[in-house]
Amino acid sequence: MELIGERWTLLVIRELMLGGRRFSDIRASLPGLSAKTLTERLETLQGLGIVERAFLPPPVAAQVYQLTEWGRALEPVLQELGRWAVRSPLHDPGLPLTPVSLMLSMRTMLDPDRIGELELWIAFDVGEEHFAGRLRGRELAIHPAGNGVASPDLRFSAPSASDFLPVFYGKRSPEEAGGRLAVEGDPELVRRFLDLFALPPKCGA
Repeated sequence: MELIGERWTLLVIRELMLGGRRFSDIRASLPGLSAKTLTERLETLQGLGIVERAFLPPPVAAQVYQLTEWGRALEPVLQELGRWAVRSPLHDPGLPLTPVSLMLSMRTMLDPDRIGELELWIAFDVGEEHFAGRLRGRELAIHPAGNGVASPDLRFSAPSASDFLPVFYGKRSPEEAGGRLAVEGDPELVRRFLDLFALPPKCGA
């Protein structure tokens, strides 16, 4: 806790878990975080060896912050905190999510025992952000996809991360959930994929 217990630190780490991001992108994902505090947290995390700077190649040629190998090893910690949090009777499923936190929640709430032989490429379009998912073996690998994924097996698109929740975790159809999540792909594959996700029961339930 001495290393990662300051306010905002775990959220900054979470936003870097799927790959390097520019300072402005991190701050945009965490609107309550000031530029001064973000600068301080990144400097501290760099000093600890959890975060490092990198430069994207041309034509982007931008500086990004990314987790080191040791930093990426914090994902199981975030996953356990996520499972613990949603079991609270006070958990509010209506709180806003960032696109990255949605992708991490899918990796967390996936039941690997249900995957079997199912293998898929999945595109997730969350507002202006795009992610590619690879379901294979006992895991769902996810990484940013720049301008999007061409010809995936399944595609899920919505204006915000919160629009995914009623369908993935509430088990409502896209139509029942208000039609904000668009789904493309074979209906049977969609059903099998959505069946892989489940929230843990509430404590005391």
